[in-house]
Amino acid sequence: MLTNRQLLVLKVIVDDFIETAQPVGSRNIAKKESISFSPATIRNEMADLEDLGYLEKTHSSSGRIPSEKGYRYYVDHIMSPLKLSKQEINQIQQSFSDRMIELERVMQNSAHILSELTRYTTLVLGPQVYETKLKQLQIVPLNNQSAIAILITDKGHVEHRSFAIPEELDQSDLEKTVNILNEKLSGVPIVYLDRFIETEVKYLLKKYTNDFHKSYQLLNQALFTEQPTNLYVSGKTNILSQPEFADVDKIRSLFDIMESEEQIAPVLKSEDEGLHIYIGQENKIEEMSNCTLITTTYSLGDNQVGTIALLGPTRMDYAKAVSILDLWSGQMSQTLQKWFTEQ
Repeated sequence: MLTNRQLLVLKVIVDDFIETAQPVGSRNIAKKESISFSPATIRNEMADLEDLGYLEKTHSSSGRIPSEKGYRYYVDHIMSPLKLSKQEINQIQQSFSDRMIELERVMQNSAHILSELTRYTTLVLGPQVYETKLKQLQIVPLNNQSAIAILITDKGHVEHRSFAIPEELDQSDLEKTVNILNEKLSGVPIVYLDRFIETEVKYLLKKYTNDFHKSYQLLNQALFTEQPTNLYVSGKTNILSQPEFADVDKIRSLFDIMESEEQIAPVLKSEDEGLHIYIGQENKIEEMSNCTLITTTYSLGDNQVGTIALLGPTRMDYAKAVSILDLWSGQMSQTLQKWFTEQ
């Protein structure tokens, strides 16, 4: 248990380092209006906090910076909610102001606005993207030249896709292709379909169809059409403005992770609703071990359906980030409820 004086010193150091990205020394702390004790006393407290693992000393300065343990203690015990300005509140609410609500547009606008407000990277995971699985595929020929692919998910969603039938495709090959797809892809998460087609389906098409190339052409036209985006990323380059991320190789690998729905979806998705903060090594992906990821869920009624996250350095403005995500989550849940009611 930290003393009141240690709590105050830790708070000042975290707040200052978040703002300046520079190690904080005892003289700077002593100049704060909230501090009434001497630089010598402050140095003693800083040394004790370092021994306890809440602070770290850099080689280039006599000042201290917060450790991951220090950030965690700050988030859990010291941080107070930040009151957002009217302008910030209005900017967030504008994401949901369009009467003709399109979920994709809301996601894109939200990601953009939140990245601008925070100067961090925003990641928005669309509703149920990671759990949604293919239940059944049907292909209904309209005539000799065209057909409709009907995709049915385990969530009850039905999608229709029109496509051209490859010339001179044998009817038996059409039936075999549909049977193979239903056998191998039923129960597969939507985000993994392309992987399973490459590893499971192609081999069977080659083995059991008379004309593999035409069967695979059918498959391409029916399933490999452009998919609606379920992961929305905005403000990736904001990372570059942070002094912690000067290593180009680390940034490149982090950028790759942020664009990979398959890798990022399980990280964003939480079994528990509400807000979660992952600091440094608490993150499951190695490329994010120098970052803080703050996630919060949004819901439709009692059902959690999606996640939004802010990704930045461990030197993140936690209070502001949490307040912004709380507001957005509430607005998004209200929007989904309204949209669902009007359907």
